[in-house]
Amino acid sequence: MSDLLRAPAEIKYAEELDWLESVDDGPKPFSWRLSPKMVRLFILGSERADGIDREISQKWFGDRSFVERSIVTLASDRGLLLIGDPGTGKSWLAELLSAAISRNSTLVVQGTAGTTEDHIKYSWNVSMVIAKGQSRESMIPSPIMTAMEQGSIGRFEELTRSTSDVQDALISILSEKYISVPELDSDNIVFAKPGFSVIATANSRDRGVNDLSSALKRRFNFVRIPVVTNKKSEAEIVRFRTEELLRRHRIELDVPPTLLDVLLQSFADLRASAAAAGSDDERLESALSTAEQIGVLEDAILHSNFFGARTLTARTLASSLVGSLARRDPEDLAILNKYLHGVVEPRSKEAGGSWPEFLEGGRDAIATLS
Repeated sequence: MSDLLRAPAEIKYAEELDWLESVDDGPKPFSWRLSPKMVRLFILGSERADGIDREISQKWFGDRSFVERSIVTLASDRGLLLIGDPGTGKSWLAELLSAAISRNSTLVVQGTAGTTEDHIKYSWNVSMVIAKGQSRESMIPSPIMTAMEQGSIGRFEELTRSTSDVQDALISILSEKYISVPELDSDNIVFAKPGFSVIATANSRDRGVNDLSSALKRRFNFVRIPVVTNKKSEAEIVRFRTEELLRRHRIELDVPPTLLDVLLQSFADLRASAAAAGSDDERLESALSTAEQIGVLEDAILHSNFFGARTLTARTLASSLVGSLARRDPEDLAILNKYLHGVVEPRSKEAGGSWPEFLEGGRDAIATLS
């Protein structure tokens, strides 16, 4: 695993998955490697009431009902669509579900404007076709077709980013559970094996880019993943991801709880400001998601480790926040400047602590970018 920049969940948590599989005596749908209860336990972590002999770490932080509904959907013959704002953990949840159910989360199609039907069906090895003609051997299956043949979970990231003809091709796969290969005279249908399903993700901010047709919507069960606004849950997510970052980079650097509180409060303040804004020009372009919060902290940690005194400071955190969130000039810079003067400055006088240094660092960062 140390040779991989980012190990997929089934490799990263292989030991946990092996152990869960060895003690799992629950009923398993189709070709699932774990029972639904064990899939939930793997994702949400173990509790004392589970009565197992070891602790299983929590990997996704959110309402357990979202996970349970996702698992139930995948045990049926319908696709699962995880929809929500950027950075709400949709892709991570999809990866964990695939890893627990199929032990393979890498059968992924990335939806873009350039995604074609070939990406979700099949293409051809041109040199083999020229040499031997079209056959099953010269066919290159898509990740979705491979999932069908294996009875596994296929993933489709950013479904609404793909064009309508690609979405239409997915309708027949979800409905008929087979792909026809008209170029072949025989052996020209690939049937899905039991256990096959599709987990798609969609960004709710992409509404209007390539809206899903009613026909495609009917083939999916929707699970909406909200932005995490509970401070305790958000703090747990940020700590979890930060610990992973420190381990991956082998960094020994302490993140003071007071600075984590400053980061959480800053995002809460900016979200409240965005909610009260009357127009898009008065809102930051950033979705202010938990993922972006983690990105700000990651940037600050790496900067402190490589260019600082190996100590995370409020000044560095403020600089990272401004650098990460100021995407439009001058709109975002004006919004951040208003926040520093209208909210952070009074708070630094009243509460003290890390806020005065945070204010100073934010002002310096804005001055540099202006």
